[in-house]
Amino acid sequence: MTSTTGTGQQHHPIGLYLKIWALLFVLSAMSYSVDYFHFQGVLRWTLILTFMMMKAGLIVAVFMHLAWERLALIYAILLPPLALLVLVWLTSSEADYTHLTRLLFFR
Repeated sequence: MTSTTGTGQQHHPIGLYLKIWALLFVLSAMSYSVDYFHFQGVLRWTLILTFMMMKAGLIVAVFMHLAWERLALIYAILLPPLALLVLVWLTSSEADYTHLTRLLFFR
């Protein structure tokens, strides 16, 4: 559905952008409804982070045209944040272990 001009730029139909905007609106409404319905704890943060990642993915894929890029560029953009998330998770796990160890042995 994309057309290419002589300069190599792609033009996407306006309907695609309107659908994405509508989907972003729905995801934002769902994100706000998490607080409206007073979800608490892990469920609350899981839902908020899931909606946030879905919205960010849509914005990056469509509005930044990443969906139409080469796979190598996609990997170059997506793998470093993923590696950082893994490192943060590992650090958090180590911190939990250290905290548990201190509670057990230094009371």
